[in-house]
Amino acid sequence: MNGGVEGAEKGGVGGGVRGGEMGTAAAGAAVSLEALRERMADFARERDWEQFHAPRNLLLALVGEVGELSEIFQWKGEVPKGLPGWDEAEKEHLGEELADVLLYLVRLSDMCGVDLGRAALRKMEINARKYPVGQCKGSSKKHTHYGSTNSVSTNGNVNKEHNNGV
Repeated sequence: MNGGVEGAEKGGVGGGVRGGEMGTAAAGAAVSLEALRERMADFARERDWEQFHAPRNLLLALVGEVGELSEIFQWKGEVPKGLPGWDEAEKEHLGEELADVLLYLVRLSDMCGVDLGRAALRKMEINARKYPVGQCKGSSKKHTHYGSTNSVSTNGNVNKEHNNGV
């Protein structure tokens, strides 16, 4: 999605900005996932793109956008926080690709009936149990490495019988 106006022939999710209605003040404000979901639904409906937004199509479009995001970093090696040495054009391009990934993810979750915000918070709770601070602080090892007798099942329940991880 280049500049938030992916071609209609692809049924892209687009930017959801109508006639420049999002000014610079609004652009800097926090945006909720629900607001994005609503604007994207309106954007797709106005263009009659809902017919293209089956979950599989959105997933494949999302994967394509992740590929475009990956290309930005492909030959840069490790990139430090804050992107020192990157010019404004590179940072703007990165922002556009990150936005494309977010927009497709939000649209996919909407088409699947998943409350993405709630799912993300739930997943953070699960990860907090899988990676207790006292055991994993400063380590990048997978949760199965820690000697905990607690594992978290895919439904988020703590399982004390075995440590097979998720």
